Amino acid sequence: MHRRVLLAAALLPLRAPAARAQAEAGPTVFAAASLTDAMRALAEAWRAGGHAAPRFSFAASSALARQMEQGAAADLFASADEPWMDYVQQRGLIVAATRRSVLANRLALVAPADSRLAPLAITRQTDLLALAGQGGRIATGDPSNVPVGQYARAALGWMGQWERVAPRLARADNVRSALLLVERGEAPLGIVYATDAAASRGVRLLGHFPAESHPPVTYPFALARRAEGNAQARAFLDFITGEQAAPVYRRLGFTVPAP
Repeated sequence: MHRRVLLAAALLPLRAPAARAQAEAGPTVFAAASLTDAMRALAEAWRAGGHAAPRFSFAASSALARQMEQGAAADLFASADEPWMDYVQQRGLIVAATRRSVLANRLALVAPADSRLAPLAITRQTDLLALAGQGGRIATGDPSNVPVGQYARAALGWMGQWERVAPRLARADNVRSALLLVERGEAPLGIVYATDAAASRGVRLLGHFPAESHPPVTYPFALARRAEGNAQARAFLDFITGEQAAPVYRRLGFTVPAP
């Protein structure tokens, strides 16, 4: 017994710093790739207020939702569409009462910065394959699961061009990967979000797809079920969805609906 007491006492100095480090760590945020710049800017403001820095995992909303389903330790989830938030909610992985959609975006057509293509008003008559040129591919997220690709598929269907364009898509695992293909000139066209186009010096905006061509691009945020009792995670959720965050989102090109 005496030996056990001594061993426990010896371990206390080791356990205490670990416990403090865990308590002081910021929340882990799973966020859609298109939120990268916004989340990093807001994290700086959060840290400046004396809070622990949040940790981020940026990827396609589909990949993040499936990681959560497999037990990944997320405290917050920020999705680029409603269906993937529905997916985690149906599986009891978020606190449904904390779910809120405070952002919107637009679907955009981009080309490499040195492209000679002129800006245009996109209509049903816009021939995307002609704009891409012979053999040219159109980069976007994989329409089977990545939100930007699913929005793109809807828009191409509205234009009556899905069947023609689908074989010529360069299907990326998230919107930033699709953007990179255009920046590198590996794809003469890309379908991305307007905010991603604005954030890149390597592409030029050709036009926006009409709002009626696809479901609204909205971003739901929610607290993960595992963080239900985490006051810091709740506070950060309030911060990134509150009025103080709105100027950051607007500066980066998101639409912030009036409260």
